[in-house]
Amino acid sequence: MSLGELLHEATVDSIHAAFASGELSCVALVEGYLARIAAYDRQGPSLRAVLTVNPDALKIAARMDRQYRETGGRVGPLHGIPVLLKDNFDTFDMPTSGGNVAMRASQPAADAFTVDRMRRAGAIILAKANLQEFARGGVSISSLGGQVLNPYDLTRTPGGSSGGTGAGIAANFALLGAGSDTGQSIRSPASANSLVGVRPTRGLVSRAGVMPNSFTQDEVGPIARSVKDAARLLDVMAGYDPADPVTAFGIGRRPASYAASLDRGALKAARIGVMTNLYGREQRHAEVSRVMDQVILAMQEQGATLVRFDLPEYDSIAPTVGTDRYEAAAAMGRYLAGLGPHAPVTSFRQLVDSRSASPDIQKTLEAEIAISNGLDNIAYKDRMLSRDKLRVVVACKMADLELDAILYPLQRVLVAPVGETEQPERNGVLSHGTGFPAVSFPGGFSRPTASAPLGVPVGAELLGRDYSEALLLSLAYGYEQAMQPRKPPLSTPTLE
Repeated sequence: MSLGELLHEATVDSIHAAFASGELSCVALVEGYLARIAAYDRQGPSLRAVLTVNPDALKIAARMDRQYRETGGRVGPLHGIPVLLKDNFDTFDMPTSGGNVAMRASQPAADAFTVDRMRRAGAIILAKANLQEFARGGVSISSLGGQVLNPYDLTRTPGGSSGGTGAGIAANFALLGAGSDTGQSIRSPASANSLVGVRPTRGLVSRAGVMPNSFTQDEVGPIARSVKDAARLLDVMAGYDPADPVTAFGIGRRPASYAASLDRGALKAARIGVMTNLYGREQRHAEVSRVMDQVILAMQEQGATLVRFDLPEYDSIAPTVGTDRYEAAAAMGRYLAGLGPHAPVTSFRQLVDSRSASPDIQKTLEAEIAISNGLDNIAYKDRMLSRDKLRVVVACKMADLELDAILYPLQRVLVAPVGETEQPERNGVLSHGTGFPAVSFPGGFSRPTASAPLGVPVGAELLGRDYSEALLLSLAYGYEQAMQPRKPPLSTPTLE
C-alpha cells in the first residue's frame, strides 16, 4: 500500500498496525503529513489552516522510530501520532501566538498540561493551527494567518474559533487535533468539517497553559475524524492538574479508558431527548433540519427511543449566561504576566494598546478592557446565578423525561460564508452555559452544490449530565458505526 493510501482517513489503530507490520515508519508518516500541508495549506485550495510547522518534527519522528525498535513496540498509546494544536496551547518548542502578529514570537517556557501529556503518550506535535484571533469569535480569521477556508466548500468558513484545527484534521494534515471551547469553539469546527469534537465536563481536563478567554466557560478537548480517535485523545488529555484546581472534581469520575469503553450497541437502550426549540423552522434551516431528521430516524432504527420536547425556559435564560467578557481582561492579564518579562507582550493593556489585532477583534479587546473590575460587576454575578438556573432547568427536564442525553444540531443553518464576521445560530450555549459535556459528531451533508460538491457538513450534538462523556461517545459511536456519515473533502485528495 502506498503512503498516500495509508494516510487516507487514517486512524490511530491503522497507523499503529502499519508500524507493527513494518509497512510504515514514524519518519515516513511525518513526511507524508508535511507533504500534504505543503501541497494544500498555502497552495492548491490554500486553506490557511496552519501557522507554524514544528521544525524538529522529523528529528522527533526518527527518535520515535529508534524507541520503537529498542522496546519492541512497547510504547505509549499515541506513539508517533502527529497532532495539530490550536495556536493558543503553550508549546515550549514553538511560538504560541493566538493568531496575533504582536504575539508571533511569544514562546512559553513550558508546554500546557495537556500538551505535556500528549508528548508523554508519544504524540508528535506536528504544527500549530490558525484560529479566530485570540479565540474571540467563530469564523476563524486572524491578523497573523488570515482567513481559514472550509475544505468542503472553499467559499465558506470552517467554523471557529478552532477552525484551523478543524480544517486541518478534515484535510488530513495530522491524525489528531486539539482545540479550546469557550462558547462552541471545538464543536463548531467539528460540525463544519465532518469531525468529532468533545467539550468535556468542567473539571475533567486542565486548561492550564492555554491562552484564556474565561475562567468559567473555557474548556479544552479533542477534535478527530472518528469517535474512537477522539476518545483516545481524551484518555490522554483528562487528569488532575494542581495548576487548574477545578480538575480536582474530576478525580474518580472517568473510566479507565474512554476508547476501550465504547459500545456500538449503546443506542439500543438509549432514551434521547430532541429539544425542539434548538431546531430552526424557517427555509434557511431546511438543509440542517433535513439532516437532523435523518439522524433521528437512524438512531430510532438502532433501537433508541427519541422523545421530542420543548424547553421554553432556555430561550429566556440562555442570553444571560455568558460570563466571558467580564472575565476576559483578568484571565488574559494573568496569562500574559505569566509569560515572563522577556515576552513580546506582558499585559493585557499592552496588547490592546498595540492595536495589532484584526479590526473586529480589536473592538472586542477594547470592549473587554473597558469593563472595570469585571469579576465584581453586579451583572457578572447575575450571570453566574443564571448559569446555575439553566443548569438546574436542564437537569430537571432530563430527570422528568428519564433522558440519557439531549440531541440537537450544533448550528441551525449551514456554516457561514467567507466574509461574514459572525457565525450565526449556533447552539453551543446549552453546554457552555451549564458546564455539562457535549459531543459533536458528523450527522451528514447538505445537498451538493457547485461550490460544495459533497455538500456542506452538518454536525449533530449530544449533551449529557456531568462526567457522562463515556456514554455520549458511545451513543455517537453507535451512530457512526451504523451510518458511516463522514466523507473526506474533495479539495485535498490523496497525494501520489
